Amino acid sequence: MKTILLILKREYLVRVRKKSFIVMTILGPLLIFAFYAIVAWAAIGSIEEKKIAVIDDSGLFKGKFENKNSLKYSYPNQSFAEAKQQFPKSGNDALVLIPKDVMANPKTVRIYAEKGVSLDLQTSIERSIENEIERIKLSEAGITRKVLEDAKVNVSSETISLSEEGEKESSAGAATIIGGICAFLLYISVFVYGTQVMRGVMEEKTNRIVEVIISSVKPFQLMMGKILGVALVGLTQFLLWIILTIGLTSAGSAILGERFTEKAKIAQQAQASPNVGVQGDEVTKAMQQTSDNPVANVMKAINSLNIPLIIFCFLFYFLGGYLLYSALFGAVGAAVDNETEVQQFMLPITLPVIFSFIIAQFVLRDPNGALAFWTSMIPLTSPIIMMVRVPLGVPAWELILSMALLILGVLGTTWLAARIYRVGILMYGKKVTYKELSKWIFYKA
Repeated sequence: MKTILLILKREYLVRVRKKSFIVMTILGPLLIFAFYAIVAWAAIGSIEEKKIAVIDDSGLFKGKFENKNSLKYSYPNQSFAEAKQQFPKSGNDALVLIPKDVMANPKTVRIYAEKGVSLDLQTSIERSIENEIERIKLSEAGITRKVLEDAKVNVSSETISLSEEGEKESSAGAATIIGGICAFLLYISVFVYGTQVMRGVMEEKTNRIVEVIISSVKPFQLMMGKILGVALVGLTQFLLWIILTIGLTSAGSAILGERFTEKAKIAQQAQASPNVGVQGDEVTKAMQQTSDNPVANVMKAINSLNIPLIIFCFLFYFLGGYLLYSALFGAVGAAVDNETEVQQFMLPITLPVIFSFIIAQFVLRDPNGALAFWTSMIPLTSPIIMMVRVPLGVPAWELILSMALLILGVLGTTWLAARIYRVGILMYGKKVTYKELSKWIFYKA
């Protein structure tokens, strides 16, 4: 055990001291947040106001189109021929011709632009015309738009979990998103950290360093030291990511929440005293935005989940899934001499992981179905599938059974990998086949 701890310490310290580890661990969450912030800023900032000139030969649409943040309509008092001639110098982005028979033939509308029209702009113009045609036809039929708007009802339901502990408010959306994120992280981590073990073993084997190491330690001790050392590196990285993510989320919620808090104060003041100098429209707008606070809704959804259980299960299934697959990756690294031979042995190992990630998409739709149950029990698929189900709620006996089977699976794959590792680590110059690997498993020590 002391030898395994020494190897573990060496593998752990070598990796955590690398600049790449520090950058990915400390700056990783910051870079992800910054990336999405830049994307959002670019998406919003890149939308420029489009000026649309409308020539309405029908006389039904002048002044009827609603100006939006990105669209501004104008109705020049000139013929289409004049507008078309002056268009290049008008500063407009598009020229729309609405013919006289548009009500009978709506497909006769024409949109002109100097450099072509984007699909988004075309769709927005068409939607404005369609809505106005619809309004005109409804008015002719004696139905006002207000009647239609009053008939529209938005149903917003709350989900409540019933258990022996009583009723508890839940959020299906938050649970689905968290489950999907956890499954994706486990999917990536198995490949990243398992490959690190495989490449570390291959590097020592090809450099013949392992021959010196084996003279002092047993092959099993070397393999377990490597696997556990890389596992601690992964756990360290994930724990730091969790802490940094919680900190960034709290800071972001506080910054965004100030805006809605100010609006809430305006609404409260207006309700308490109508003579505070706040205009009616501003009060209404403030109250609407206060009632639909996205920050508060997100925090409420997150708080409805059992976060400590999710974190515990994530760390357990990360460690279990990693140990199971890294033992197999380590065995492959010990069995081969070069990169070309790796591919034939990698496929059987990676297929269950890829299969789990694909099946997870269906499990999100039916987390309590037969497919979800059985795939969350099989050790090769349970780390990813069970993490999809945990945020949505899993019976305690299913969770315990899945964990127990995963532990047995780890022990079985570790024994299997150790049998291959002890023979393959000192085997050179021989092309390895599956038949040869099966013989190695039953070689006597």
